[in-house]
Amino acid sequence: MPAVGGPPDPAVVVGDGQYPDGCLFRGGTVSTVRSSRRIERAGVNALRTLLEDHDHIVQEIDGGNDHGEDMIINFTRGGKRTGYWIAVQVKSGKKYKRANGYAIPVEDHFEDWRQSRIPIVGVVYDMKKKELFWVNLTERLRTSEESPGWVQVPNSARLNTESMHDFCREISTYAGDARMRIRSESEEEAFAEAVRARQGLDPETAPNPLYEGFADFALRYEDRIRVIAKDWLRSIPLQILALIMIWEWPRQIRFVEGSSDVYPIPWVISLYSFIALMALTVFFEFRAGRVPRETGQWLSLIVSNFLWIPIMDPDGDRGWWGTTWIIAGIIVPSIGVKFLFISFVRFARDRKKKLIEAEA
Repeated sequence: MPAVGGPPDPAVVVGDGQYPDGCLFRGGTVSTVRSSRRIERAGVNALRTLLEDHDHIVQEIDGGNDHGEDMIINFTRGGKRTGYWIAVQVKSGKKYKRANGYAIPVEDHFEDWRQSRIPIVGVVYDMKKKELFWVNLTERLRTSEESPGWVQVPNSARLNTESMHDFCREISTYAGDARMRIRSESEEEAFAEAVRARQGLDPETAPNPLYEGFADFALRYEDRIRVIAKDWLRSIPLQILALIMIWEWPRQIRFVEGSSDVYPIPWVISLYSFIALMALTVFFEFRAGRVPRETGQWLSLIVSNFLWIPIMDPDGDRGWWGTTWIIAGIIVPSIGVKFLFISFVRFARDRKKKLIEAEA
């Protein structure tokens, strides 16, 4: 039921109607409120009520600025503000219940929560029990090198009127030991400083907007980037080989044109494709932790001979010598590709057979 004189509930109104005080309203196409919103708000409202009942200052974070926290809280003592602030992530609903307690998903907040300059606290609201449970997310995550996926919240960590004093004392002690105390002249300045601390915005660690997006991307895909970097280092010989082949291309064409009547471009493409296939095979063998000695030796032999020819005979005018290499350049790739595929497919088949037999 909407408040008297207030707007109709967008989840209910679809046509014309009348408020309780007799005022008419005109309905129409309206947006609906998500069904999960009531569950989400239940935890936030329960925690806010509990904190404000004990005179602590609560600042909710609007959805547009919510990056893993729902509110920022300033503890008070004796009716006066303290220098201790926390940010809180609130979760409500059955999906956060576990057999031995509760759990809060870390998702992509791992680095933000563990590096925050004010404690990030996770709170789960059990709607059936009407109880709140909490965990110090920053403290837990600072002991991990990689995101655990979920942070456990024990059944014993209740947050209620009886435990409020112990909760404030424990968090304040942690913040003090970790030098997370915030001092400012006014509440507005303190709140702004707490927001900066939540985002790591101090003069020493304030982000450079030009590179912040790249840094976020690097943190999100850190493991994948590390693998790519290793592969890039392993591929340096391939990159060098590719540069040599590009540089050699026009010289190979000129050599073929001067040595025979064979079309030069198909000849060079065939040779280059075989060299590239062998090089990639060697690369992925090294990547798998194996040393392909025979394939590597054949690759070295073919590359050293065929890429050396245009230097020795740049115009292909040495008669039978050049013609011999042209014929070899047709035969070697044709036979070599078949032999390479048969050898490595057979090796992969035998390896898979052994794995199946071992599992059986």
